[in-house]
Amino acid sequence: MQSWKWNRKKPPVFPLLVLILLFFIAFSTLHSEHIIQRIHENPDHVHNHQEVSSATFVKPNLSGHLKQAAEVLDRFSRCNSTVEYNGRKVAWLGDSQHSGHWSARPESCDVFSGKWVFDNVSHPLYNESDCPYMSDQLACHKHGRSDLGYQYWRWQPHNCNLKRWNVKEMWEKLRGKRLMFVGDSLNRGQWISMVCLLQSVIPADKRSMSPNAHLTIFRAEEYNATVEFLWAPLLVESNSDDPVNHRLDERIIRPDTVLRHASLWENADILVFNTYLWWRQGPVKLLWTAEENGACEELDGHGAMELAMGAWADWVSSKVDPLMKRVFFVTMSPTHLWSREWKPGSKGNCYGEKDPIDLEGYWGSGSDLPTMSTVEKILRHLNSKVSVINITQLSEYRKDGHPSIFRKFWEPLRPEQLSNPPSYSDCIHWCLPGVPDVWNELLFHFL
Repeated sequence: MQSWKWNRKKPPVFPLLVLILLFFIAFSTLHSEHIIQRIHENPDHVHNHQEVSSATFVKPNLSGHLKQAAEVLDRFSRCNSTVEYNGRKVAWLGDSQHSGHWSARPESCDVFSGKWVFDNVSHPLYNESDCPYMSDQLACHKHGRSDLGYQYWRWQPHNCNLKRWNVKEMWEKLRGKRLMFVGDSLNRGQWISMVCLLQSVIPADKRSMSPNAHLTIFRAEEYNATVEFLWAPLLVESNSDDPVNHRLDERIIRPDTVLRHASLWENADILVFNTYLWWRQGPVKLLWTAEENGACEELDGHGAMELAMGAWADWVSSKVDPLMKRVFFVTMSPTHLWSREWKPGSKGNCYGEKDPIDLEGYWGSGSDLPTMSTVEKILRHLNSKVSVINITQLSEYRKDGHPSIFRKFWEPLRPEQLSNPPSYSDCIHWCLPGVPDVWNELLFHFL
């Protein structure tokens, strides 16, 4: 009896521990939800409890701050001062419920794994001289390249086939829609490739091309459709957003906003993004949107790209309905700057190369693995909203596909350059017809 009275006055230890544990779980859950709410709704500066205590998180793409920004960045913009990067990160929450391996869509065959097959029957898919929209930067035959083998290679996945290109079917997919490529000159090359692939079936008086500008538009009246290119090499706002005058000694970005570009791309039905090459050109200056004194921070290209991709991912995560809009991300396009990587002992680059690399799994320094890992991590959390066009490995094999010296150069070449062709060879961009046509075949395959 005495024992029973004791139990009533003082509960057993086990139920008490359970109550404490339940209280702790409830408190932790509420605290976590409060952290997430703070990142998404309120402040610019949020401390992530899972990171080091000194990390500061900035909510990107705040339209109010964009209006308050002192100026739109352009090629005349300068930093009033430069200070050490203080470690701020871009805060965004991905679609973690659907995260997984990056792929354009689940299927039994990996179309990104395969080999190049010489095919002078079905390829090229168009003739360079028949495309009135061809770029002099990519028209290699026009500028003196006589070996045309680069036009005849077809990508063959190992255990299946790519959907065969059909121009009428592609136009039907685009009927009443806007297809927009957003990115740098490599993405512009893919856009030109797509226009050349599509334009032949449109009568000359039923098609038009707007002048080269920040946003350039090819229009086909019969299909009420456009194929567009938006120059945004760093995705976020930058002082390099002029499509012509963007060769600058100091690269400045607003790492926390894509809104100025997004105002142009937000109404497109199919979006194809890329970014990579411009982040490999030295340190980047960061001018945060809320910064009132024009003070920049400086960060290496890889770190700056991660911030910019976070701002882009925030827009995708919050604005894209996959049932209404298709979003694609094209992975990095490799360069072939050092022939010693595929031909040990040599000292050249892509100049003079006429055949693909036949070593399966070849990987050169033109593809940066840490950058790929960062991009993959971000895209994995957008998996339900972004389809990945993984061009990197298949393009690695194509050391023969670059313009080399066979393109128009915008500045006169010096005598010492002319006497040493590898010194001015373009081993970054791609001849057309050529490799970017396959990137578009992949896009067609997944649409």
